[in-house]
Amino acid sequence: MDKLEKYRQFIKNILTEHAASSTTTDTVKAELIFDHEHDHYQLNYVGWQRDKRVFGPVMHFDIEDGKIWIQYNGTEDSVAEKLVAMGVPPSDIVIGFHSSFKRQFTPYAVS
Repeated sequence: MDKLEKYRQFIKNILTEHAASSTTTDTVKAELIFDHEHDHYQLNYVGWQRDKRVFGPVMHFDIEDGKIWIQYNGTEDSVAEKLVAMGVPPSDIVIGFHSSFKRQFTPYAVS
């Protein structure tokens, strides 16, 4: 399996595991979105809680230029650490929700 396919699988595993462990109801669902053509991967919550609309991202990853970009992480999990534990080098992980200035102070890639 080449690097790109491994990264896709790692991201899908993280999102699927989190969706499976999420507390959902009959009216609020965890929705997995896997776009292999453009390498965008998301977990969203979608539905209704009584008369209030529930819609929002939980996690969002992209793969760009051979690197995994963590665009959003609305959980307490350190998904960057999970990726490293799966074998992704820190130099292939970008914390996309931090500015490039702030990224230089992390152990991960700046871009």
